[in-house]
Amino acid sequence: MSRSRRLRAETMRTKAFGAVGAGYTAIGTAFANPVSKMYLTNLTDANLTFSHDGVNDHFVLPKEGLLVYDISYDSSETTYFSQGESLYVKQLAVPSVGSVYLTVYYIED
Repeated sequence: MSRSRRLRAETMRTKAFGAVGAGYTAIGTAFANPVSKMYLTNLTDANLTFSHDGVNDHFVLPKEGLLVYDISYDSSETTYFSQGESLYVKQLAVPSVGSVYLTVYYIED
């Protein structure tokens, strides 16, 4: 029996530089599906801090930086974020131009 798996994208989420504040805010809406692959691009002119839970600092992405997570391409049981979760961002320095872009993918069996 043949099994077909597809990588599907959710709509890209964005947060403009003026909406990135001193406290954590979600980048767009909560994830509609378990996230298997993620592209995060910081095209602002400032280093930014990101959080998985909106409370604790988890990683920094430098200005004009790109982060790619591809931890579950070979397994639909492993995901980076669960359905309903979000990724959060806050300032390390105040950005004056640009946006943060987040694209997530999920596996459809």
